[in-house]
Amino acid sequence: MINYIWSFLILIGLVVGSINGKIVSISDSILSSSKEAVELCILMFGVVGLWSGLMNVAVSLGITRRLQSMLDPFLSFLFPNLHSTKAREYISTNITANILGLGWASTPSGLKAMEELQKENPSPDTASGDMCSFLILNISSLQLIPVNIIAYRSQYGSVHPADIILPGIIATCCSTLTAIIFIKWKDQKT
Repeated sequence: MINYIWSFLILIGLVVGSINGKIVSISDSILSSSKEAVELCILMFGVVGLWSGLMNVAVSLGITRRLQSMLDPFLSFLFPNLHSTKAREYISTNITANILGLGWASTPSGLKAMEELQKENPSPDTASGDMCSFLILNISSLQLIPVNIIAYRSQYGSVHPADIILPGIIATCCSTLTAIIFIKWKDQKT
């Protein structure tokens, strides 16, 4: 459905631009935006490659497993009714990847966690409390190193692209704390 909406908006933009005599400006914008998109993809490919390599090193050194074991008390607090060890592993992997700023790498483990949580769900047509809690935690933007934003700022000429780290940490602490409070409030209501 979203593809139809975007196609419709693009088509309307082209029609209105043609009627107003701005077709040359539209063509120039399309070409310059395409160039920027390719440059950004190349930059992000490098960033993704670097962080993927660092993540592989962290996995081989056992750092991620230690981070996951450090998350166990937190997961027990947030998901007191979670019995699936596989779901717990996937959730902790997802959170670890998010904390390290690897949001794109956390998606597969997040999907696997939802699949495992669905297996424990007594009502398959409705999301369980643990599924909702996990989603709320993910939506809270839990990350300490905003790798993508640093890369974007670098791409677009920021003199100090890493200056976003401290405000990012403050924002993620506030949003994650709000999410945790909401999760616990929601659990008390059910």
